[in-house]
Amino acid sequence: MLIFGIFAMSLDLLLGYAGLPSLGHAAYFGVAAYTVGLLALRVANNFWIDFPAGLLMAAGMSALFGLFALRTRGSYFLMITLALGQVLWGIAFGWRSLTGGDDGLPSVPRPRLPLPWSLTDGVPFYYFVLFFFALAVGALAVIASSPFGRALVGIRESERRMEVLGYDVWRYKYVAFILAGLFAGLAGTLFVYFNGFVSPSYLNIVFSASALLMVILGGAGTLLGPALGAAVIVGLENFISGYMERWVLVLGVIYVLVTLFAPSGLVGLARQRMRSSGS
Repeated sequence: MLIFGIFAMSLDLLLGYAGLPSLGHAAYFGVAAYTVGLLALRVANNFWIDFPAGLLMAAGMSALFGLFALRTRGSYFLMITLALGQVLWGIAFGWRSLTGGDDGLPSVPRPRLPLPWSLTDGVPFYYFVLFFFALAVGALAVIASSPFGRALVGIRESERRMEVLGYDVWRYKYVAFILAGLFAGLAGTLFVYFNGFVSPSYLNIVFSASALLMVILGGAGTLLGPALGAAVIVGLENFISGYMERWVLVLGVIYVLVTLFAPSGLVGLARQRMRSSGS
């Protein structure tokens, strides 16, 4: 849940602060996971090489995709992020000699670090992930509260006004796009270490839509809200998938219910209840 919390918060930087909804965010999660998996299996299981390489690939891919996606706005932006993400999914699915195709990359080993405990054990690995989760929360909170973060909120509210005030709107959105990809890559690298497996399903539209729902459910623009949304979605998925296969249908129902009854998300709903009880 912590890993998906990082993933959801990375998308919140785009959606909640910059006002850029993406349906291709899984691309950066997946490309980082594949990078780490390929290096660990076919080159060397060296954390100090594999981990940074995963982050750099995610950031580099988001920098490349951002050049195309940010030429558009609104629904066109949504569709081009979807299209770009599906390009990577197609490569992962079709390039069997490199990625394993739909079989994915199994048996990815966990990192070996000079620690008193082995990360192959569950509890030490949990604290390993918790450390990076706390690091991501702190870094994203600093970004959100900085002049850069406040400028993103201004761009979300009115691009035209920010342009008149002298802000380079495209540059701000581009940097936000890269940062969001970087943190999504962090989630992807941690996930492949945790799961020991990565497949094209972690690059597809369903996974991107799940992240979008996590942000909306928790509350866009709140950071910790999307992490809460991730915990709810992952918990429900693990519970419901034991009883039925059509989990995507459940995602759609949850989205409709949240849109109708809690458009500001769980955090926004809690704040409204607190204000109403206080008054």
